[in-house]
Amino acid sequence: MTSLNPPGDNAAHSSWLIVGAGIVALAVAMGVGRFAFTPMLPLMLRDGTITAATGAEWAAANYAGYLIGALTSARFSHNPRLGLLVALFGVAAVTPAVALLDPGASALPGMLLRAIAGVFSAWVLVCASSLCLAELARRHAAKAGGWIYTGVGTGIALTGTLTWLGGRQPAAFLWVELGLLAAAGACAVLFWLKPLSGNVPAAPIRRAGRSREAPGDRNRTRAFVLCYGTFGFGYIVLATFLPTMAREQVADPLVFGLTWPLFGLAAALSVGAAARWLPDSPRRKVWALAQGAMALGTALTLFTHALWALALSAVLVGGTFMVCTMAGLQLARELTPDNPTPLLARMTVAFAAGQIAGPLCVRFIGSGIQWGWGALAWTNALATILLAASAFWLWLGDRGQ
Repeated sequence: MTSLNPPGDNAAHSSWLIVGAGIVALAVAMGVGRFAFTPMLPLMLRDGTITAATGAEWAAANYAGYLIGALTSARFSHNPRLGLLVALFGVAAVTPAVALLDPGASALPGMLLRAIAGVFSAWVLVCASSLCLAELARRHAAKAGGWIYTGVGTGIALTGTLTWLGGRQPAAFLWVELGLLAAAGACAVLFWLKPLSGNVPAAPIRRAGRSREAPGDRNRTRAFVLCYGTFGFGYIVLATFLPTMAREQVADPLVFGLTWPLFGLAAALSVGAAARWLPDSPRRKVWALAQGAMALGTALTLFTHALWALALSAVLVGGTFMVCTMAGLQLARELTPDNPTPLLARMTVAFAAGQIAGPLCVRFIGSGIQWGWGALAWTNALATILLAASAFWLWLGDRGQ
């Protein structure tokens, strides 16, 4: 791992705490706030507290909330520590509230709770990145910032393990336990970041002239935005319905629930491996390879739903989605170094729109069987085509980025 600091035990210790706080914050935000519903959906279907159609609506509401959170997170630009803590304790509050919902009532209360969790999750991602990366840079440990993003896969793996081991409980009990886990994580972050100032100094303004994109550059950045949106659509179906697909093969939650911890473990290990061994590789090639591997993962489910195939899909998709995220956003910063914010914003919006479109596509196709395939299969087929095409374009168009 990259050395966190020049010699100095106190400085090194504080940098480790910052990295740890970032990991825990993203674990809570993504493992619970965004993706807890994935391993919980088959358990709620088993308990009869939700239908498949309502599940797709809840998932879409969470992704819509994430988009709203990304668009509103700028309000914490001058005090990311406040935004981080508000959002973390917000996730801890709304998560167990799902257990209080009336199974026979409207889907709207559940959609609202999942949407709010999505907003808080986006705030955590933005604020944790802003605060922790700035504090590490101040301590001359900026290269260690990439390790913070292992928290996403770590959170997914921990949440998946909890729902896997406790899957024979009623789903309502697990929602409460997930809320307690999120609260413990929020308290840990509060304690570790307590010595830090609430404000982060603004980055120095570059005295560069206002850049103008040539038509070719505009077309290229639009293509990158489209590829990033395709990635959002491509991974989200498996990221939402993988344990549900496994439950169709084996009813025992100790068996089908194992797919989600595998997904998270693959995500955590892949980010760590990329941070360790691929820091200087061309971002476009890294993105293309990861998106191509993801296409293999989605394609595999079209031919068999055997548990070994679903486990391999979990590794292929889980092991690439955070690498795609890192490589895509890093490439955006390389393409527009003077002012990357507009391109990053467009890519984030495209990604969120792709995430929303995935569950809605499943919902639109419905529960019927068309030419031997159901809604999940048809959506995965479309995802496979789009992922493969975008990976092909990214690879062939590489010019050393």
